[in-house]
Amino acid sequence: MNITRENIDELNAVVKVDIAKDDYAPKVEKILKDYRKNANVPGFRKGHVPMGMVKKQYGQAVLVDEVNKLLQENLNKYLTEEKLDVLGNPIPKEQENFDWNKDNYTFEFEVGLAPEFEVSLDLEKPVTKYNIVADDTMIDKQIENIQKQYGKLVSKDEVEEGDIVAGTFKNEEEGIENETSIELEKIKGKRNLNKFVGAKVGDTIALKTKSLFEDDHDLIQHLKIEHDKAHDLDIEVEFTISEINKRELADLDQELFDKLFGEGKVTTVTELKEKIKEDAEKQFVQQSDQQLMNDVTEALIEKTEFDLPKEFLQKWIRTVGEKPLTEEEAKEEYQNSEKGLRYQLIEGKIVKENDIQVDFEALKAFAKDKIKEQMAQFGQMDPSDKELDDIAARILSNQDEVKRLSEQLVNEKLLNFYKDNMKFDEKEVTYDEFVKEIYE
Repeated sequence: MNITRENIDELNAVVKVDIAKDDYAPKVEKILKDYRKNANVPGFRKGHVPMGMVKKQYGQAVLVDEVNKLLQENLNKYLTEEKLDVLGNPIPKEQENFDWNKDNYTFEFEVGLAPEFEVSLDLEKPVTKYNIVADDTMIDKQIENIQKQYGKLVSKDEVEEGDIVAGTFKNEEEGIENETSIELEKIKGKRNLNKFVGAKVGDTIALKTKSLFEDDHDLIQHLKIEHDKAHDLDIEVEFTISEINKRELADLDQELFDKLFGEGKVTTVTELKEKIKEDAEKQFVQQSDQQLMNDVTEALIEKTEFDLPKEFLQKWIRTVGEKPLTEEEAKEEYQNSEKGLRYQLIEGKIVKENDIQVDFEALKAFAKDKIKEQMAQFGQMDPSDKELDDIAARILSNQDEVKRLSEQLVNEKLLNFYKDNMKFDEKEVTYDEFVKEIYE
């Protein structure tokens, strides 16, 4: 067997594979002999079928199979040994009137090569690194939510603003009839709210569904309607009140502190606020880190210029899926995935040049940290090492989980690398300011 390569340009090559009869014949002969030993053909004893008959029936299928195996095995070996950094997979070139009755065969493959380029972390316009802080407004709102959650409902005779009103929504024509409870603070508009204020148990209120709630998802929940229907729904519904309650806030006392954080860990409102601020800002770090990673990725893609074997990749995309794509579909798919491919190449180069690796011990430690975080959410604050080791062992026995966690750990290491080696414009913002700046 002989394999050669012709470089068309810096990004494209053709690999030629010559297969001689001596490369495949011994294997084909052995398989056909095995077939002969086990063949059950009427009129012949087992193992005594004429070899000519076996070759006529199975010869070409076995030949094609063995040649394809040789091709794949040796082509992959060649690409590895030559250290060719290929994109996608080699594409076999079509050959008209290919003849399997010959003794020797030649196959050609188009290959897309990864470009040579350099990555610089020195950006002309530094990326913004957000430090999200929990301000007093957010902390006070969180305390109020806690007081509501641990408070109690007190029955009332007449509706006032801020109450919780239970009842049934009805519209016979649309088939709506649903019992629900409404927090009046979620009602949109003073006009709608005033229809509730002063009402009593047994009263029926006529309401328009359009702009009834601040959020369409509330309309879906309270009327039990389809998601697609909620956005433009503009009908009249009746709401018959069955119960009126006022939420009495829980006292900010030691009993509540102990329920929230364990006995004696928080003893004053000041300590409660500090704890809420600390917990909130820990969660904010994940969001600011994710945004930083997104922004660094975009900046590196924009700054790092290189060409790709575009035509080859579009041709490869056409053939790689379960269903072949048209040229236009492949072109669109390439355009949608080009940015991701560019970052994969950039990331791969950074990882390789800076020896960013993931070994088993680091992966195990990372998995245990993730397990501890999840257990803490369910109130298990201090699991034993044995417990963590057992859970981690089960998780790491699943190859899909190993791949997922490895990718997460590499991303974490990359982010830390960027933090250590790039200059950023640091900006302190509240969570609301962060959301407004990023998403609006």
